[in-house]
This record gives sequence, C-alpha cells and structure tokens, in this order.
Amino acid sequence: MAEEKNTPKKHKLTKLEKWFRTLRRFYLSVSWFLLPYKKYGCTQKFNDRSYIIVANHKSVLDVIPPVFVTDKPVHFMAKKELFEKGIGKWFTKKCECIPVSRDGSDVRAIMQAMKYLKEGSVVCIFPEGTRNKTEEVFLPFKSGAAALSIKTRTPIIPIVQVKKIKLFRKIRFYCGEPFELTEFYGTKLTQEDIDRADEVLLQKMTELYCELENQTVKKK
Repeated sequence: MAEEKNTPKKHKLTKLEKWFRTLRRFYLSVSWFLLPYKKYGCTQKFNDRSYIIVANHKSVLDVIPPVFVTDKPVHFMAKKELFEKGIGKWFTKKCECIPVSRDGSDVRAIMQAMKYLKEGSVVCIFPEGTRNKTEEVFLPFKSGAAALSIKTRTPIIPIVQVKKIKLFRKIRFYCGEPFELTEFYGTKLTQEDIDRADEVLLQKMTELYCELENQTVKKK
C-alpha cells in the first residue's frame, strides 16, 4: 500500500488578501497605459515577516509603490479626514487603513499599527504627515515611524520617489534594503533617542533620494 504523501494545506486567502490581489491585478492590467512604473533598488518581494514601509509623500497616488514591494496587504496610516466621506471613506475602510491625527500623536493609531505588526502584517507610514508641495526634498518628519520600528523590533523598508506621480507618466521609485534600528533595542527610549532614530531614518531616505536622482538622470 502506497504511503500517503503529506501535502501542505493551501493557504486560504482572507477578504483583505483577496482585495489587495484584485487591486494589483487591476493596476497591472492598465499600468502600461495609465501609470507604468519602474522600480529601482531591491527587486525581491518582502513576504517573510512583518515590515514597516516608510515613504515620502507627494500625491494621493503614493499608495501605489508600497503595494508592489510585498504580496501582503498593506495597512496605510491615513489622516482621519479620509475616513469621513466619499471615495476616501470607502477605500480606507476596504483596505483597513489606520486613522491617525495630523499631529502624529494618536495613541490609538500606534496601538493598532502594533497589533497588525504582531500579526505579521505590513504597515505603511508617510512620515511627512501630508503631501509635500514645496521644492524641499522632504518636509520635516513627524516622530512615529522610527519609534514604532524600535518598540516592535520591526525592519523598515524605505521607499522614495523624486517626482509627483501623474497619469500617463512613468512612476520611478527606489526601494531600499530593509534595515533595523538595533542600536536602540532594549533601552528605555528618551526623546533624544527618538530624535536620533528619526535622524537615522531621514539620512537613509535622503541617500536613496539622491541615488534615484542619479539613476533617472542616467536614463535621460
């Protein structure tokens, strides 16, 4: 009698996973025409554990690049106003986004993000807090992303883009290697520690921004 083979059970997708799979398929079906994209830096997908994606913010379409560095659903931290009415309310609820106040001091939002990370999920934060409409590389970062990474010991995936995402123009973004703020692990964080961790994050993002600028200049 032949031995029965122990085949691993197929993972049953949750409603949220099905929704993000549908979003990715829809985007890929129209991206060649509406919003083609080019990804620089890391080419692999990060599916092995929880991650915090940190990205700069120039338009409402900035949700696109983070979705393509992982096959997992991405829980975006989004301003509370988006949850109140219209398509913003529908989209944020559908994607299970995390409502946060503009000043970035929303304890409930941090607790929700920590819960998702402990479950092995991916959280995305735009540390500038609002869209950057200035000529500056970044707006001043609000504390939160680095501290969350330290408290949950979760790696950060940095993503940057140089130009605002627009229809019919190729999206170019740079995905950096995941990194951890291990030098702050196991200590009682002071405000000085948090400021230093934010500075490390800003430096990482700035380096990637310069690298992406160099890459895009070469393509011209």
